[in-house]
Amino acid sequence: MINNLSPLQAWELMQKQPRAVLIDVRTKIEHTFIGHPPGALNIPWKELPDWLLNPEFVPLVVEAVPERDTPILLLCRSGQRSLDAANTLQQVGYIRLINIEGGFEGPLDNDKHRGNIGGWRFHGLPWQQS
Repeated sequence: MINNLSPLQAWELMQKQPRAVLIDVRTKIEHTFIGHPPGALNIPWKELPDWLLNPEFVPLVVEAVPERDTPILLLCRSGQRSLDAANTLQQVGYIRLINIEGGFEGPLDNDKHRGNIGGWRFHGLPWQQS
């Protein structure tokens, strides 16, 4: 089962469960230049320039998180890629998957801007740029 948590709920879970792993499934460019939560592993679900699924996604997750009962929180820009990644990880036997709703930047506002109505940064949670 995949749980959906708000960024604040995800942060709280990470504080209570030190075994939890946060995987940022955004592209390397997004992770580096837009920012990311400290300690987040960057394993892209899709990658530029062709925006194709990363064929190494599952093997890299298995390498980083071999125990299938480890809580894995998945983060993307707005919550869709991370949900797709969670569904794939569920199919290969991971059982404690958490999709972070709203992602790092949140949904688009009326002016088609992100970061103004939701997401990790909007809620003032720790983040950094590389």
